[in-house]
Amino acid sequence: MKEQLSDISEDEIKEFYKLVSNNVKKARIDAGMSQLDLALKLGIKSIAFYSNCENLRYNKHFNLEHLYKISKALNVDICEFFK
Repeated sequence: MKEQLSDISEDEIKEFYKLVSNNVKKARIDAGMSQLDLALKLGIKSIAFYSNCENLRYNKHFNLEHLYKISKALNVDICEFFK
């Protein structure tokens, strides 16, 4: 019997977002860029929004467009965020 995707727990999804956020943060730090500098480079006017996504506060997380732009800004393969 095939596994149903609806069987994926909320905790598993939270862990996925945590993995992505941690990898984005690591790539940003490795590039020597501050949250403010990266947010401005991405065109995000609110540093608080960027920070909330990177730290998973208030149930905020990066969307695909954010991840694409972050990968370009930091010159890293977008796949690195999912490893």
